[in-house]
Amino acid sequence: MRCASGAARSARGPSAHGPRRRLAMTAASLRTLLAMSAPDRLAGRTEGFAAGAIEYTVRRSARARRVRVNVHADSCVEVVLPTRAPERVAAATVEELRPWIERRLEEAHAALARIAARAGTLPYLDTVLELVPQQGRRRVCRDGRRLLVPAGDARPALKRFYRRAARAEIAVRLDRASASAGLSYAALDIRGQRTRWASCSASGRMSFNWRLLLAPERVLDYVVWHEVCHLELLDHSPRFWGLLERRWPSYREEREWLRRNGATLTL
Repeated sequence: MRCASGAARSARGPSAHGPRRRLAMTAASLRTLLAMSAPDRLAGRTEGFAAGAIEYTVRRSARARRVRVNVHADSCVEVVLPTRAPERVAAATVEELRPWIERRLEEAHAALARIAARAGTLPYLDTVLELVPQQGRRRVCRDGRRLLVPAGDARPALKRFYRRAARAEIAVRLDRASASAGLSYAALDIRGQRTRWASCSASGRMSFNWRLLLAPERVLDYVVWHEVCHLELLDHSPRFWGLLERRWPSYREEREWLRRNGATLTL
């Protein structure tokens, strides 16, 4: 499932790649790509352009096989071009996707407003925690419904706190779900993936994004069950969705919550 540190929505053409060995819970499977900034910024420079009222940047990527448009949570529009694609393709793509881009920008603005409305608090599953800055503090500590955080920019320390907490929260759920399904997984990784919420490899290695702790508990449980079902069916076929529905009947509601709110799962 695609996502990231300022989640982005992406529109893209058909892929030239075949099936991947590692199956991710992709935003495509959720009918959106909630990507954070893409990990392949390594290729080429980024330049600014405008098409009508829409400002955008162009980035060339050696990994890109098609033109892709990302609308990031900070309302930035990015066009990713394959290395050899002519630059005029970017403007034509933005114009063609203008209605889609404008809808995504409206959603990004709404997500930013919801993040700003937290006003000194952060969600932690179904709990809202108050941020309490303390001079001299370097490590985040939870005290009931309060988070004691470093004064100033506490985000690096908060990321470390949520990453640590995610391992404990996800491990117990993953153990319980896989045991209930009569399955086993090889390992659990907690990451701040740039492009996905969770994934399951062919060898049974599980990877989850710590930002899921910023979502309601039922959403985290859904993502866990989604990946557990991949231990049995490593695809997104009708059989997979039928299996997931039997094991997590309300999955459509949680999937829709992520589609609408995934961009807000950031510090």
